[in-house]
Amino acid sequence: MSRTSETRLVRWEAGQFAVRVREAMVIYADAMGYPAGVVDNRVGHATAHTERAGFRATAALDRDDALIGFGYGYTTAPGQWWHDQVRAAIGGLGPQWLPGSLELCELHVTPSRQGTGLGRAILLQLLDDAPQPAVLLSTPEGDTRAWRLYRSLGFVDLARQHLFPGDSRPFAVLGAWLPLTTEAGPARAADA
Repeated sequence: MSRTSETRLVRWEAGQFAVRVREAMVIYADAMGYPAGVVDNRVGHATAHTERAGFRATAALDRDDALIGFGYGYTTAPGQWWHDQVRAAIGGLGPQWLPGSLELCELHVTPSRQGTGLGRAILLQLLDDAPQPAVLLSTPEGDTRAWRLYRSLGFVDLARQHLFPGDSRPFAVLGAWLPLTTEAGPARAADA
């Protein structure tokens, strides 16, 4: 567990995440600009993800134990929706990047706490000691805080302008080899 003056980062086991998954999906909807109606659907998906191999989660909690950010992922595998979408999108890069990689499924911070380094701290703790060789993610295209975070940690383009079914926005698929490196060396959650 890492701690800042008002925030603590906690690694959650699958059961701990499942207990608070609705809170996490409310943050997801707010951060992504989705209508509140997506929360119920995403609760089911996120809960099912806890049963996937390699599941890991990190939560950011305020001093009152309120969830203010989270990230989770698992080992991506053929037959999973995202894996199969990404495999088609990245084409010939698939054999190099996909086998056994960590899918960073979600990384979100409540909008009022964005821009404070909390997303970076969550991501670094989530990926610390991950056994997978690489991490892959998809993020909406555009010059956003998320893009700047991923670029600062060495994520590279694997596909651009990909359209996932059910979302009209174009996404990029990014990847990085693990362990991540930062310009200043390994970051600690309390420093972010």
